[in-house]
Amino acid sequence: MADDSHLIETKVASQEILKGRFLHAFRDTVRLPDGTETTREYVIHPGAVMVIPMLDDGRLVLERQFRYPMGAVMIEFPAGKLDPGEDRLACAKRELLEETGYTAAEWARAGVLNPVISYSTEFIEVWFARGLNQGQAALDAGEFLEVFAATPAELLAWCRDGRVTDAKTLTGALWLQNVLSGEWVLDWRS
Repeated sequence: MADDSHLIETKVASQEILKGRFLHAFRDTVRLPDGTETTREYVIHPGAVMVIPMLDDGRLVLERQFRYPMGAVMIEFPAGKLDPGEDRLACAKRELLEETGYTAAEWARAGVLNPVISYSTEFIEVWFARGLNQGQAALDAGEFLEVFAATPAELLAWCRDGRVTDAKTLTGALWLQNVLSGEWVLDWRS
């Protein structure tokens, strides 16, 4: 294993900047590898899951949702944040049901992505779901979204054309493309 000591920054002091309902922000003073000091601002995030729901006919379940910071309706895979102490698969099942109304017979964990490593601790665990059964969505209060289905080819074209710009959905499209081609194998379980 390589010695990374020449790259490591060490915390000298920490100041809480914001403690909101969802985000917790800090400004730390750090010592750089050359001995100088600087500041790093970052957000503590509880983590999340994203689900790539695959219908029996090959289409994917997606969502359109207005994202206030972007000022636009975005196309995304279903996703949501972890509750304290919540199992990640349980969160994936909960979010899929709450947002889309679907349950799945089989699940496969794909991996983890870190969407903004420069200023957040956020991670998103990626799950695939198949054997979907339609039920009733139960959106959280204040949550408004539109659920629809699209083919993998449509999703990939939207990624290429810049219609899909959400980092987690772009990463999900990469996983999907490699799973469908047989390059990446998933371990499915009931």
